Amino acid sequence: MLSKEDQRRFEQITRHLRESDPAFFARLDQRARLRHGRWLLLLTIVLWASLPATTVVFGRSAGAACAVVLLANAVLMWRFRQRWL
Repeated sequence: MLSKEDQRRFEQITRHLRESDPAFFARLDQRARLRHGRWLLLLTIVLWASLPATTVVFGRSAGAACAVVLLANAVLMWRFRQRWL
């Protein structure tokens, strides 16, 4: 945890970097976005793999609800795929 003075200084440095070198700042932002997208993709794959077990353990209605949520997730990931690629 940063002190208020350190937080203020960090924000000042970040603002200066964003203004002085926007290309560098954009590359850093792109790397962070890719990292989040990879985790979301991994989570989606794990949830799809666990769908049969969810259906067996909790029943068809829970499996169907899980499948609907995962389908919506897949549609959203496909729709916004440029953010993660």
